[in-house]
Amino acid sequence: MACPRGDFKHLFEAADQCGGIPARPGSNQLDHAHGAPQCGAMSETVTLPAPALNRAILAIALPSMATNVATALFGLADMWVIGRLGDAAAQGGVEVGAKLLMTVLIVFNFLRSGTVALTAQAAGRDDEAGQAATLVRGVAAALAIGVVLLLAKAAVIELGLRMLGAGASVTALARTYVGIRYWGGVAWLVNAVLVGWLIGRRRMRMVLAVEVAANLVHVGLDLTLVLAFHLGVAGVAFATLSSETLKLVALVVMIAREAPARRALGLIRARTTWRAEELVALFRLNRDLLGRTALLMTATVLLTRAGARQGAVILAANAILYQLFMLSALLLDGFESAAQVLCGEALGARDRIGFGRVVRATLAWAGLGAVVVTVVYGLFGARLAAGFSTDPAVIATTRTYAVWVIALPLAGVASFVFDGVFIGSSWTRAMLISMAGALAVFVIGLTAFAPLGNHGLWLAFTLFFIARAVGQMWMAPGLTRRSFVRS
Repeated sequence: MACPRGDFKHLFEAADQCGGIPARPGSNQLDHAHGAPQCGAMSETVTLPAPALNRAILAIALPSMATNVATALFGLADMWVIGRLGDAAAQGGVEVGAKLLMTVLIVFNFLRSGTVALTAQAAGRDDEAGQAATLVRGVAAALAIGVVLLLAKAAVIELGLRMLGAGASVTALARTYVGIRYWGGVAWLVNAVLVGWLIGRRRMRMVLAVEVAANLVHVGLDLTLVLAFHLGVAGVAFATLSSETLKLVALVVMIAREAPARRALGLIRARTTWRAEELVALFRLNRDLLGRTALLMTATVLLTRAGARQGAVILAANAILYQLFMLSALLLDGFESAAQVLCGEALGARDRIGFGRVVRATLAWAGLGAVVVTVVYGLFGARLAAGFSTDPAVIATTRTYAVWVIALPLAGVASFVFDGVFIGSSWTRAMLISMAGALAVFVIGLTAFAPLGNHGLWLAFTLFFIARAVGQMWMAPGLTRRSFVRS
């Protein structure tokens, strides 16, 4: 009897026809040696009906959006609370300090992205041991990087502050912020792996619960330490350090309940976990993601540096606008998470038809989301931006440049989705190349549009995202053909 048609995620309700529904959503009962479904002699590709595909995308994207909004509260809460002091230098100090740490840590965001991709691909193969091994290798890499960063603390802080090029008063406050928050770097790195592993297993609700709890603590500490105890910039840094540590504890508790995680301790000593070919594959994936993230952060640093050269008021205004942009990006990144997981599962299941449908449907949903965000920012963006400071000059400046916050969601949405497609498919070298080309466009734009002042800066930043999407769309068809060629 032939199996009813399904997808790479669900092999359908008629369990008695195909030996039962897989125990884990995402399992497709593929024969690991030959890539053929284990149901009689059927060899046709299993694909996902449109309504089920939409549900699968939204089941990942919506909790991911909520999680990302909670994450954005870190930056937004810091900026709002420090803005109550009415001190542009303090607001600029938090912005420069946060940018420095983000530059240092986000470079290692490959720990999360790579873990999502490898975990989802293992889930597509119904490989529980592979998921456990991915967790072990990821945590080991995070701890090793964390130790190196702690040893290099003094040099990193001094070099980073010099690179960002802010004025003396802003730099002094940024040094206070970074000196405190830097100690949470190891927790941040491990958290990146743990969150990536849960996303790869579609445990978005767990991630959401942890993120909301950590951010409630963060906001409460911000209000208490800055406004009640008058600790200023130091209070903001202590609030972030405390909430990141709480997040680590909560994630460990959550993951300990997952079946593959219970196998992780036993795999630490297993030789197969540390086989050369496995480590080389992990290094290759992470190397490209590291390079891509470094290029992305270079663009962010250039944006901050160019703003800092225009004075404390422009720097503070750009910091507020950037936080609003990040809020929209984190919302739309929910669709990036869906693309990572579903494309990773499709590739693991060798389902080319399902892969194409995931890409098209995710782009459509993300485009709709970008339109909604653009409309909301068009109606309320300027007023929202002005609410993040009590300094009249900063408020007036944010209103002047708020138009770019309105434009960026539509300009960037395609690149966000393709990031998810490329990461989930392990097309990391192509992703690195597209990012390098986009950064070149940004650097050229900084020079070409310099006469336009701060408008020119934001125009160049907008073109950076458009260039990324164009490069990714151009490369995607060829990469898809090569990835699904059967051996």
